[in-house]
Order: sequence, then C-alpha cells, then structure tokens
Amino acid sequence: MRLRTYFLLIFIFSTNFVNAQSKIQNLSKAFNKLLNDDQAKHAITSLCVLDAKTGKVLFAHNEQVGMATASTLKTITAATAFSILGKDFQYQTTLAYSGNITNDGTLQGNLIVIGSGDPTLGSWRYQNKENTVLTQWVNAIRAAGIKKIEGAIIGDDRIFGTQTTPEGWVWQDIGNYYGAGTSGLSWRENQFDIHLKPGNKLTDEVKVVKTVPDMPYVKIVNELKTGSSGTGDHAYAFIPPYSNIGYLRGSWGMGIGKTGISVALPDPAFDCAFRLQDTLKRLGIVSSLPATTTRLMILNNQPIPTVTQKISTINSPTLSEITYWFMKKSINLYGETLLKTIAFKSGKVGTTAKGVETEVNFWATKGIDKSALNIIDGSGLSPGNRITTSAMANILYLAQKEDWFSEYYKALPDHNGMKIKSGTINDVSAFSGYHTDSSGNKYIIVISINNYTGSGINKKLFGVLDELK
Repeated sequence: MRLRTYFLLIFIFSTNFVNAQSKIQNLSKAFNKLLNDDQAKHAITSLCVLDAKTGKVLFAHNEQVGMATASTLKTITAATAFSILGKDFQYQTTLAYSGNITNDGTLQGNLIVIGSGDPTLGSWRYQNKENTVLTQWVNAIRAAGIKKIEGAIIGDDRIFGTQTTPEGWVWQDIGNYYGAGTSGLSWRENQFDIHLKPGNKLTDEVKVVKTVPDMPYVKIVNELKTGSSGTGDHAYAFIPPYSNIGYLRGSWGMGIGKTGISVALPDPAFDCAFRLQDTLKRLGIVSSLPATTTRLMILNNQPIPTVTQKISTINSPTLSEITYWFMKKSINLYGETLLKTIAFKSGKVGTTAKGVETEVNFWATKGIDKSALNIIDGSGLSPGNRITTSAMANILYLAQKEDWFSEYYKALPDHNGMKIKSGTINDVSAFSGYHTDSSGNKYIIVISINNYTGSGINKKLFGVLDELK
C-alpha cells in the first residue's frame, strides 16, 4: 500500500513537472510573438518568471535591464514598509493646546494639530472620516473647557519638511488627485473635488459648478473648453504646492457621465486647520487669529508655541489596512508617505531621498543588487524610476517568507485571474505579482514594456501570461 502511494506521488509530481515545463515553453513562444508585434517595435520589453517555491528562474528576457516601473513599484514600497514598520504600525495625530485656559473658558494660546504624516486622516475609506475626526476634536475641546480662543488653530506639518512632491514628478500630474503630495499633516487624502458642466457646443467654456468642499481661499482659473461628445475627461488641474491659485486646462466632453474631477489640495495642513476653525466657529467657539500652519509661521519668523497639554490622539488604521487600499486603489499619496515614514522611523530625516536610501540599503542586506534599484519615489508615478524585473521578482520571492505575507498577498489586486499589481504611465505598462496554475504550480511574475505604441497593450501582455494558467 505504501509502495503504491509512493509511486502515485511520483507520478503526480512528474506530471506537474512536465506540465510546468510545457507552460514555460509556450510562454517563451508567446513572449517572442509579443517582441515581434508592431506595438513593441521600438519598445524595451522585459519578463522574469520565478518558481515561487524555490526562487529558480523559469524564464527571463531583459531581466537585468532597468525598466520604468509605473505603479508596480508599490509592491517594493509595501514590502519595505511591512519589513521596517511592521504590519500593526499606526500613525498618531495629536490635538493639543499652548498657553492656559482661564476660569471663563478662554484659551489664551493656540490649538495645535500635530501631524505624524498619517495619509488616512479624514479619508472616506476608513473609520476616521472627516466629520468623525472633527467631532472627536470638538468633543475634546469642549471637555477641556475651552469656549473661546485668543489665538490661532495651527496645523503642525513639520515632520516631513516642506518638499511635498518627489523630484522627477511630471508637472501635468502634480495638481491632480493622483499627484497629491505628502504632508506632515495630511487631510482627506490631500484632495478636493471640482464639479464641472460642459457647454452646449464645441469649444464653449466649461462651467465650474462648485468645489466640494467649498474652497474660499483657493482661486480657480478656468480655461477648460467643451469637447465633442464621447471625448470624455481630458481636464487637468495645475496647482503648485502651497499655492492659492489653480488653473484648469484641457477639455470636458459633452454628454460625459462624471460630475467632475478630483484635484490636489495645495496645503493639506492649512485645510485641516481651516476646517477645524470653521467647525468651531459655527458652534460658537471663535478664535481671534486666522488658521495657519507651522510652515507659514516659520516663513513669517513667528515662534512656534510650546505645547501645554495634549487633549486628543487619533490612531490611524494599521499598516495592513493602509496597504490594502494602497495596492488595490494604487494611491500614490500612500506610497510617498510610507517612503518618508520608513526613513523617519529608521532615525533619518523624513524625506523621499532618505526613504529611498533606507529602502535600497534594506534590500541590499537581503542580497538584492543596489544598482538594480534606481528608485526616484515610492509610488512609481515618476517616469525616472528604473528597476530590473529580476530585482522586483526576487523581492517578491523574499516577501513570501515573512510573517506579514498573507496581508501583503491579500492587498494585491486581481487582474487576469492572477494576484498582480498593475502599473501604467505614459507608454509604460507593467504587472508584478503571483500566480498559481491549475496544477498547483506557483509562479512569481514581473513583466514590463516601455515605449510601446498604440493602445490595448495589456491584452497582449495577458496573452503572454495566460500561458501560465
């Protein structure tokens, strides 16, 4: 009986091995077909497939060539954050005051919102939504006995410095929601909405219906023109960080089904302080000075007040929860924040450059060649990132051995019947992740094409990856 079981296992193993070999041969043929496709004529195409159990290279082409990653870079950022911060890591945002409170409830000082970089504060995706946060702060202020403020509401955004966007980001991206930069005090995912209405004929001016929420301190200069029916959304916002003027350019098609666009908050810390001040004012708790931030105070040579008492602390969701949305919805803000956070938590200045340095050095200790990781940012939005598919595949292989891997794997999107992260920027398309075939063979897959022409390239990339099913 035991002998029969032994031979049965040998037969199953041999069958799976032959099937796997056949799949790789078919993969090679499909990949060569892609290389000879007209869309790839002037492109660089790379593919690296590993045996997920052993790390052995099953197929590779151009695997040592640095490729623009687009959002597949998020797989490395997330793995680094899990490794350095831990899956249960949480940010903490603190509400405090300076000065003292008199017997009649007058705060002779300032309310200060001290940011730790939490990119989820006020986000609609989690428990700590905007109204929930504001309500908690109002309750804490009332509990402290504050009825009037002889001072300002201050947003303390110092933890990450003043550079919100990484070097190498494209100007056309920066003012839009997906190009929202980081802040030491992020708020509502650092974005707001602009509702638009197209004109009745081509090139008519597009009407700005409203902003959500109302943005009285930002002037929107509308240069949008009505596009023809079916052309859809070609509207872009150009809003520099910390500016109070934004330009809308491009076109907004007739008959479009969307209400408008989401754009980047120019100064999230200020907006956070502004919303708290406005909420308190409507409840009869008035402050004598306008809302401000520590950055603005430093610019104006004003001293930063010393905290007297902390009155409320808000914990962010765990890193596991943050990573779930980071990967599923490809939120660039989260990637840039995590990169700065791993630097800060490693005892360095919380900057993009130091985050990259920390990340590259970490994977170097795991055997990944530093020169294979030419990283510019944490999200992949920069077209200047250059990472080899071999390096990315090997990081994915190493991730499987960690106690946080199940949370990491769960966060990966489902594309083409596989657990893979997609990435798309101008003329770049890539996928990175894991797949288990019908026979139980497990693969790690990283595929990328740079400088292709035309549209519909993903269907052809999937045509290659389908050979592993």
